[in-house]
Amino acid sequence: MPSVELIAIGTELLLGQLVDTNTPYVAGKLAEAGVDVFATHTVGDNRERIAAAIRASLERADGVITTGGLGPTIDDITKEAVCDALGLECELHEPSLRAIEGVFAKSGRPMRENNRKQALLPRGAIALANSQGTAPGFVVEKDGRFVACMPGVPREMKPMLAGGLLPWLHKRFELSQHIRTRTLHTIGLAESEIDHRIADLFASLENPKIAVLAHQYRCDVKIMAKAASEEEAIALIAPVEHELLRRLDGHVYGVDDQTLPGAIHVLLRQTRNTIAVAESCTGGAVSAALTSVPGSSKSFVGGIVAYDNAVKTQLLGVTEALLASAGAVSEETATEMAIGVRRRLEATIGLAVTGIAGPEGGTPEKPIGLVWLALAESGGARAVRLNLAGDRHAIQDRATIAALGLLWRTLAAGNRLRVEPRNG
Repeated sequence: MPSVELIAIGTELLLGQLVDTNTPYVAGKLAEAGVDVFATHTVGDNRERIAAAIRASLERADGVITTGGLGPTIDDITKEAVCDALGLECELHEPSLRAIEGVFAKSGRPMRENNRKQALLPRGAIALANSQGTAPGFVVEKDGRFVACMPGVPREMKPMLAGGLLPWLHKRFELSQHIRTRTLHTIGLAESEIDHRIADLFASLENPKIAVLAHQYRCDVKIMAKAASEEEAIALIAPVEHELLRRLDGHVYGVDDQTLPGAIHVLLRQTRNTIAVAESCTGGAVSAALTSVPGSSKSFVGGIVAYDNAVKTQLLGVTEALLASAGAVSEETATEMAIGVRRRLEATIGLAVTGIAGPEGGTPEKPIGLVWLALAESGGARAVRLNLAGDRHAIQDRATIAALGLLWRTLAAGNRLRVEPRNG
């Protein structure tokens, strides 16, 4: 199994002006292919530092994979740094030049001289075609090590990785091991509680391994197996997945690419329910999450963002007397909001969120982070109080996830449905 280190290149990454999404994507695809990632690094647009990072990585790993710095501008210097690191020269790669000229001819735009620079590759390099842009990637080998470079634009990098670099790695290293990951998504259990339930598995398992990753108000449990084939890896994962589902019963809403809103809509359709949402502090985020699922119109009726108390009274039926006595952020108001939106939009279930997201508006009795959730059905309504930490955006995000979690748990408990392990 070959080992690599990843280097993301760009000063904008170091300044926090751009978030690096390439590194985790590339690392994930390499893991699936059976390639060990030893370390990841970020380097600015500095030729000497890029070259030094490449040399250092090649002392520890079989190869280096970079993203970024292959464009036409003066600060795109990755190729030059690679040549410095490996003691090579750049030369014009005619097929890449013709491909770049073809892109400009097709678009009707004039090709500048600096675009020609993109066709310069280290001597002896294998070009990686760019189906979505003008900058070719490349792989170059020296003394049994390799350096592979791809553009930093994700829509250009991803197809190049899939269609160019990964096939090269498979052929070059005769990759025979597969790393398969299975992710169980949980809601309603703290990371410490999950650890308590599965601590012995952490200690005893080596292949597959398990890991817990905490998110906003939910946690993922990952199962990672390494084997000679994908089928063997899946077989290793299966009994561990069954055991985890047993221990986390009632809290696993989905696996792998399944989302919480998606799981909710499955339950809504299976139970023949529809949902309407009334929101205050989350500003429509709960409705946005529910409508992110294709086909959500079959179970999502609509939502009302009721920030102003007048909207709560006029559209949701919350009385002025109740608002005056209990306040907009209260169990009573959240309950009436849920009942009101259910009745107003003629849904079978009403979900409401009201709270104080800050940074102002808190009191000793009702501090910033106080959130009330409520669910209303034909048989009645119930409310849940939360005390959330963080800034305004964190509180809004956590309140959104908590509201979705409350809805999912209610539906799952009523329907007694379980998430079953899948093969594959």
